[in-house]
Amino acid sequence: MNTRVLVFMSLLLGIGAVLHFIIPPFIYGMKPDMLLSMMFLGIMLFPKAKYVLILSVAAGIMSALTTQTPGGQIANMIDKPITGILFFGLLLLVKNRINNKINIPVLTAVGTMISGAIFITVALFIIGLMEGAFPILFGTIVLPAAALNTAFMIIVYPIVQNIFKQIQPLSTA
Repeated sequence: MNTRVLVFMSLLLGIGAVLHFIIPPFIYGMKPDMLLSMMFLGIMLFPKAKYVLILSVAAGIMSALTTQTPGGQIANMIDKPITGILFFGLLLLVKNRINNKINIPVLTAVGTMISGAIFITVALFIIGLMEGAFPILFGTIVLPAAALNTAFMIIVYPIVQNIFKQIQPLSTA
C-alpha cells in the first residue's frame, strides 16, 4: 500500500469527520453525512479494492464516533462498508463508459441514497420504529442529503482533480 495514498485518504476522512460533526441534526438526530461525500471522493480518486475497504471501514468508525442518532453507531458501522463496496462496484461499471461530469454526480446521489436506506433501516430496527417511519425519514433526510452531497461533489471533485494535476502524481499501485 502506498503511504502517500493512505495519508491523502486520512486527510479526506478527517475533513469529512469535521464536517459530519459540525452539521446540525434535523430529525431524530439525523443529518446529512458529509463524511460519506469524502469517502466517495476517496473511492473515486483511488479505485482499488484494498483502499475502498480501508476507507469505508474507517469512515464507518468515524461516523459512529460523531453520530447523534439513536442506534447510529451500529448503523454507521454496517452502512459504510456496504455502501463503499457497492459504490466501488457502480464506479467500476460506469468508469470508462460515461463522462465524469455525468457519472460523478449521479454516483454520488445514488451512493448517498443507498447509504441512507441502509442506515435508516438498521437504525429503525435497533430502536424499534419500523412501522411507517422509513418513507418519512428517507424523504426528509436522505433525499436532501443526496442533493447536498451531489452539489458538494460537483464543486469539490474538479478542484481536487486540478490539485492532483499540479502536484507529483500519486501512484495507487
